[in-house]
Amino acid sequence: MTDSHAARDIDTSRPHSARMYDYYLGGKDHFEVDQQAAGKVADVFPAIFVCAGENRAFMHRATRILAREHGIRQWLDIGTGIPTEPNLHQVAQAVVPEARVVYADNDPLVLKYAERLMRSTPEGRTTYIQADFTEPEAILGAPELHEALDLTQPVALSLNALLHFVPDDLDPYGIVARLLDALPSGSALALSHCTPDFDPVTWQTLCDIYIATGTRVQVRSREEVGRFFEGLDLLEPGVEVGHRWRPDPREQGTTEPTDIEVSLWTAVGIKP
Repeated sequence: MTDSHAARDIDTSRPHSARMYDYYLGGKDHFEVDQQAAGKVADVFPAIFVCAGENRAFMHRATRILAREHGIRQWLDIGTGIPTEPNLHQVAQAVVPEARVVYADNDPLVLKYAERLMRSTPEGRTTYIQADFTEPEAILGAPELHEALDLTQPVALSLNALLHFVPDDLDPYGIVARLLDALPSGSALALSHCTPDFDPVTWQTLCDIYIATGTRVQVRSREEVGRFFEGLDLLEPGVEVGHRWRPDPREQGTTEPTDIEVSLWTAVGIKP
């Protein structure tokens, strides 16, 4: 699919979850319809901006730790979303310039911005594939994946703020297991996932807002998020609220957010 085709496929008549997330992060790749929907979310849950920021901060920390402490040199990032710098490959390649990253998303909007995702270091490699998380065989069989990654060597599967858009009837647990099955020992799973655990009433309202825009969503409990890591060795501190997972003092502001403001379970596990 070319960029011109992608542009024609972008629906600007109704809100889009990726563009709403871009708004929460203070980006510019959204439209008035997205800002209006995001405003409804913020009216109910003003901390949505904190939640989005902590999600990005977790991705940065998890990527650096996997590169520095666990020898990971390859990433498969699914549900990439609109690029927001620093992107995952920039974080990884700042630690290990030879890092290789494959981004995957099913959204023509993301394809429109894909060139931002492919500005690699000379030593490394980045590429983008148009593929859907719910079709793991299409991801695993993509020629671009095999050109960029060596699946005989450890790969970090990165699923940030993706799985709450995959309801149980689409079998997210089975899909994650299938993707991990294709990766060798020493590979990793890093994910973040919104949760209703700290304020179920508010999060039900937020889910209703998204569903009304045509976006399916299912937030999950700590126990439900933990199920994605069955068979993996969880890194300390296990399944933890985003800002409490390996906090970096250099990233912390003057006021630490509360668990209810973050409302995000995060974890990293290593495949034995």
